[in-house]
Order: sequence, then C-alpha cells, then structure tokens
Amino acid sequence: MVDLPQNEPANPSRRRLLQATGLAVGALTLPSLFQSAAAQAAPSNIILRAIPKSGEKIPAIGLGTFLTFDIKPGQPRDHLREILKRFYEGGGRVIDTSPLYGMSEVSVGDFATSLGITRDLFITNKTWATGQWLGDDSQALSQLQQSMERLWRDKIDVMQCHSLVNVPVIVKIFKEWKKEGRIRYFGVTHHELPYFGPLTQWVEKGELDFVQVHYSIHTRLAEERILPAALDKGVAVLVNMPFEKARLFKIVENQPLPGFAKEIGCKNWAQFFLKWVISHPAITAAIPATTNPDHQSENIGALRGPLPDQAMRTRMVKHMETIPGFDKLAEMPPYPGKTFVGVVKR
Repeated sequence: MVDLPQNEPANPSRRRLLQATGLAVGALTLPSLFQSAAAQAAPSNIILRAIPKSGEKIPAIGLGTFLTFDIKPGQPRDHLREILKRFYEGGGRVIDTSPLYGMSEVSVGDFATSLGITRDLFITNKTWATGQWLGDDSQALSQLQQSMERLWRDKIDVMQCHSLVNVPVIVKIFKEWKKEGRIRYFGVTHHELPYFGPLTQWVEKGELDFVQVHYSIHTRLAEERILPAALDKGVAVLVNMPFEKARLFKIVENQPLPGFAKEIGCKNWAQFFLKWVISHPAITAAIPATTNPDHQSENIGALRGPLPDQAMRTRMVKHMETIPGFDKLAEMPPYPGKTFVGVVKR
C-alpha cells in the first residue's frame, strides 16, 4: 500500500474545494492524485468519496465483519473467501473489523492474503482498552500489534475508539500512533442511540479524522447533529447497521421493489437501502455485513449508477413508511432467522 500525504492542504480555499468535491452527492469516477492505493486498484466506474482531512478517495460501500466473519476454528468458512472475492471484484476496498469480533480479523487476514489483495484494502479497525492506570497504553498497543499480525499489515488505515471506551485517553494514544506512522487516520465509534450526544461532542471538537455511527433509512437520528457536525468539521463518516441488523429485509421480504427505484439503478432492496445511506453528503462509506456471497454481490452493486437527490431520498422514506412493520422495526429481534455460532456468541 502506498502511504499518501495525511496533512491537510495548507491553502484553506484548496481544502474547502477538496471537501466540497468529496462530499458531492454524485459519483466520483475521475482519476485523482489524492486517490488511495485502494481506490487506484478499484474499477473506474464506481462511486468514490473523499476523506475530508486529506482528500484521499475510497469506495463508498465497504464490508463489515461483526459476527459474520467470526467463525470458530475448524468450522467451514470458505463462504467468507467468496464474499471477500466478490467484494473486491465489485470495487469494494473498505473493510471494518475489530479485535472484539472474535476470529473476524483472522478471517480477513487469511483470505485477503490468499487472494493477494491485502495491500489494496483500506482497513478500519478498533481499540477497546482501559489500561491498568490512567494513561496506560499497554493494552491498546498490544491490541494494535495483535491486529497487525492477524491482518498481515504493518500499518492500519483507520483506528477507532470502540464504543467511546476510555475515549479521552485512547484519542491521545491515536494521535501519537499517527505521528509514529503506525496508523494513517483515527476516529471514534458507537451504534447505540443514547450515546449519540457524547459521540457528537467528539465530532464537534474537530480533531477526529473519522466517526462511525448507526444510520439507516429507518434510524435517522444522526441527521440532527452528528452528520451536520461532520460536514462542518471535515470528519469522514462510516455507517454501521445500514440494514438494521437484517431487520429491514424482514420487513420487505414480501414486498416488491418500487418501480421508481429503477431511476437510481436499484435492482434489489439492498441497493435501495444502501444508496439512500451513501447519498447523504456527509457519508463517506457504509459498511454492511453478510454471510451470503450472493447478498454480497447485491450489496456491492450499490457502488454503481446514479444516487438519489434529496427529493428522491424523501420519496424513498415515504415509501418505506407505507410498508407494514416499518414503524415497529426497533421492537424486532436483530438478525431474524439467522444464527451465528462464532467465538463472540460462545
């Protein structure tokens, strides 16, 4: 992987231009000096988004690994290799994982290495560490070293403070790691709505490169403060749970895709939900997860074709509000009909 300049452009007007270009709703397909190694290795006709702090571009659809890539040793996992293969061939490069996701890092590292794509990937990882005393960085450092070994990487693209755990200390550690060249960017994450207040406060400080947040066509709370703050402060946004842990698919399983979805190139519900998410000007990439290679092919298809404008986004929400059960989604159990038997569940 080629390490690109990470400092903000010295010329403020140039910085604003880069941010405006990166946050445009339309697809970005032209070559750029600021494209990441991951983007340079991707097909030319996909939707790219710029990381505001650098202008570096990455594909707007990534791959999450919570539960899905966590397979206990000795159990079949060839389907994960096929998922990663289809993800990469479809233009995907951003993969989100964590040492808390059981064997997920191992699965990503093994299959990326066997496919020969390790250096082309843009890895976003996490740290969950409290230390034995305030300012103790030993746990965080051991996690980073373990992650590098599992992922076969000598540098992680993005390190995130997992669920804001020990966040004041961890962000300071991240800053040092970035100076030392261990990581390229840093950020914070959360997926639970009661923590959106503290998450917003960290975005509003303006010192983060990334924030990861729960956002979907159903759960739109991030639009109130987090996403506007990210736009204002130049913070890249990764979206977790764009499918609401598969509950959106349960709601629409007997529903036809609306005819107007063809106007934005949607061939299935996955693309409908993902294009709605990545069309928000603050969003850098969505990171849906799956255990099904065919579903992966559907997901990565959202990287191509037009994106909805604001009028279309509103139309899409209004359509979902006519579908029975959409207003009760939060009451549904997660991952309906699915079973996970990895290390995390054990």
